[in-house]
Amino acid sequence: MSEDKCTAKIKIVKDGPYLVVGNIPMTKQTIIEDEHGQAVKWKADDCFPLKEQYALCSCGESSNSPYCDGTHQKIGYDGTETASKGNYLENPETIEGPDLILTDAQQLCALARFCHRKEGGVWDLTEESYNPEYRASAIQGAWDCPAGRLIAWNKKTGKAIEPPYVPSIGIIEDPAKKVSGPIWVRGGIPIESCDGTPYAVRNQLTLCRCGKSRNKPFCDASHVSKGYIAKTTDPSNTL
Repeated sequence: MSEDKCTAKIKIVKDGPYLVVGNIPMTKQTIIEDEHGQAVKWKADDCFPLKEQYALCSCGESSNSPYCDGTHQKIGYDGTETASKGNYLENPETIEGPDLILTDAQQLCALARFCHRKEGGVWDLTEESYNPEYRASAIQGAWDCPAGRLIAWNKKTGKAIEPPYVPSIGIIEDPAKKVSGPIWVRGGIPIESCDGTPYAVRNQLTLCRCGKSRNKPFCDASHVSKGYIAKTTDPSNTL
């Protein structure tokens, strides 16, 4: 494990923010759709200063999003963690194709929509992975899934085919849905519960930013159904 991964960590404060330590870079990540309404790529904006330590809002009510401004205390925010701390791959759906295996942990879906490709859904593409174009598209669809719901596996070696992320954080905005999305955590950054116990380390995952998830601290796509739009003092950081 690299030195960055050893020092980087996110600590969940009870009924409060996510405390990020280890000089982890943060960017705004915007979902870009094509003319057919299909999510096709991420647009990254380096608009946040690099800090050794910072606190990110989890309640959804900060006026300085994505940073915490203490509003959680004023509103009596209940940030009770309800997510399992076990291996999220204990019981995923498994789709097996001729050259790929796809694992699908549906409860982690953040509705980023990259799983729907112009060639078809990643599930169908996995089943037709004898076709090099379909295989590549299935892998890319899994890579672009920020929640880590989907992972492509090499059927011959049994190894996960995952993007080589360095420890970093993305603040997701989704203009097509007119909502602010979750916090995209990349590169195997450890997440520590407010009681000190660790969550399973994953290459990428999404933390709830709207305060409404029923799978806290992880996103369950409630930001879409609730129409969440982050409040901020910097207009360049929002939709």
